[in-house]
Amino acid sequence: MLKKTYKSNGKCQVTFRLSAEANAKKASLCGEFNDWEKDAKPMRKLKSGEFSVSLTLEPGKYRFRYWLDGERWENDWEADEYLPNEFGTEDSVVSI
Repeated sequence: MLKKTYKSNGKCQVTFRLSAEANAKKASLCGEFNDWEKDAKPMRKLKSGEFSVSLTLEPGKYRFRYWLDGERWENDWEADEYLPNEFGTEDSVVSI
């Protein structure tokens, strides 16, 4: 789930939230905004079992995915859209 809070400076704080149904022990947010670095944005596990992390982004479209347990990719089930990638799967997209 994506929660967007627009700022007066034109930027947007986006909270990325991954459902507990992903059944993961660890999760990281990876995307164009952090050069797909798997350790750049670790997500915090909430008591509900969900994972969450927030970041501030400039206006634009950004591809992203979640990296789970150091071994598998997961898309955001409520992303703004999905685009094919060079690996034969799709990336989630957030639009600001």
